[in-house]
Amino acid sequence: MFEYIVMIILIFFVLLLTSAIKIMAEYQRIVIFRLGRLLGIKGPGLVFIIPIIDSVIKLDLRTRVIDVPKQRVITKDNVTVDVDAVVYFRITDPQKAVVEVQRYEVATGLLAQTTLRDILGNQTLDELLSKREELNKSLQSIIDQGTDPWGIKVSNVTIRDVSLPDEMMRAIAKQAEAEREKRARIIIAEGEFQASKKMTDAAKLYEKVPTALRLRELQTLAEIAREKNLIIVPGGDIGKVAGIAKAVNKKVE
Repeated sequence: MFEYIVMIILIFFVLLLTSAIKIMAEYQRIVIFRLGRLLGIKGPGLVFIIPIIDSVIKLDLRTRVIDVPKQRVITKDNVTVDVDAVVYFRITDPQKAVVEVQRYEVATGLLAQTTLRDILGNQTLDELLSKREELNKSLQSIIDQGTDPWGIKVSNVTIRDVSLPDEMMRAIAKQAEAEREKRARIIIAEGEFQASKKMTDAAKLYEKVPTALRLRELQTLAEIAREKNLIIVPGGDIGKVAGIAKAVNKKVE
């Protein structure tokens, strides 16, 4: 009987000793409360506590990620979009993360959702699509200020996806097509303008140098002559050519 009692006492002390020893990794800290009062922060390495009297909360100091679910946002120009984001944060003050806020991770996620709706709701759709990098920095700064009293450092916020309604997608596609057509028309008009200027310069040159005009005419006739199914009638006066053709027809009759 005595042996069983000794064995039970030994097992109790082993369990007590095991619970009194904590081994913390380099990225871990524990906040110790003794009889409800804050005792301090311990770690990393080997940490001893008093079982039953001390209660501990273990914290991970590595950067963590919060996936902010899709939020329905109405932009400044009354367009409804669904936006989701990713928030990167880490604990810089374990004591504040435990004492100043309950469930710091949930609180940071809810703050990110609220800030996302507020900031993006003050932007137009074009700004939301084109100024994403600036919006990311603005979100990161505002959320970081809100979590600073909790000992939380928000290092980055990234807007991951912006989902538009189908009718808005069709409207944007039409707008892009109209923009492309406008640019094409402008390019064609500029080409015509440049061509007309060159033709005007050429006409002035031919007016000053009639020989150049004659050489150009002969070159054009040579190019036309390459087509075997064409008949070339030399001469510069269309009226004379038409008169000769009429006389030939009368003679044949």
